[in-house]
Amino acid sequence: MKKMAVFAVILALFVALAGCGGKSSDQSSESGDNNKKIIVGTDAAFAPFEYMDKGKIVGFDVDLLDAVMKEADIKYELKNTGWDPLFAALQNGKEVDMGVSGITIDDKRKQTYDFSIPYFESIQMILVKENSPVKNALDLKGKMIGVQNGTTGQAAVEKLFGAENKNIKKFENTVVAIMDLLNGGVEAVVTDNGVANEYVKNNPDKKLKTIEDPTNFQPEFYGFMFPKGSDLKPKIDEALKKVIDSGKYTEIYQKWFGKEPNLDNLLKQQSS
Repeated sequence: MKKMAVFAVILALFVALAGCGGKSSDQSSESGDNNKKIIVGTDAAFAPFEYMDKGKIVGFDVDLLDAVMKEADIKYELKNTGWDPLFAALQNGKEVDMGVSGITIDDKRKQTYDFSIPYFESIQMILVKENSPVKNALDLKGKMIGVQNGTTGQAAVEKLFGAENKNIKKFENTVVAIMDLLNGGVEAVVTDNGVANEYVKNNPDKKLKTIEDPTNFQPEFYGFMFPKGSDLKPKIDEALKKVIDSGKYTEIYQKWFGKEPNLDNLLKQQSS
């Protein structure tokens, strides 16, 4: 009986040691970058960059993200977090590893977050009804203006008319702001040109028009956003450069915007 007991103990120890060795190997493999699933947050209410279609998140940003992640050999999951929650999650660095949502790179945000090299050039645009007398941004003075809260569209309007201006109406997302424009709650919406142009093109029956004003609205550039100090940034930067150089970026851009991107401006901004 004692011999059997000793044998059983030795056998148990051998199995345990083998099990520990196997677990260590698995953990080592799982800790590798290629096996870690990255959580990417977005606000899927910003067509054509990211929006819901039949229960799936689609858009220019979505296709570009997929191309970049494949190039970087990184597994990921895209989650529709919403705009404000995305920023909060990236700041605490626990729930989301990275963000993509037509996010403009600016000095204020760079104090709290890290950004990839720029991947898209944008500029604010005015969206109004076809019979509106508005011709430029200054014509919006005294009118009710809709903006998405926490965006550079809000910042651009507040720069012109003051942060405490009661005529600036803030919305959870641009879709709701446009709905309010159609219902007469605001007289104009200021948002990114890609979004404004896409809405007018896809909704001719709504009788809206877009107005450019490069004098009062300066060009902006989008980037992938990370928590401060993220080790993802250099990997994403390298992969994004390869996607652009390979022509894949241009292919995705043409799919969503029907024209070729101005790569000269984009590359110039990347190197500045």
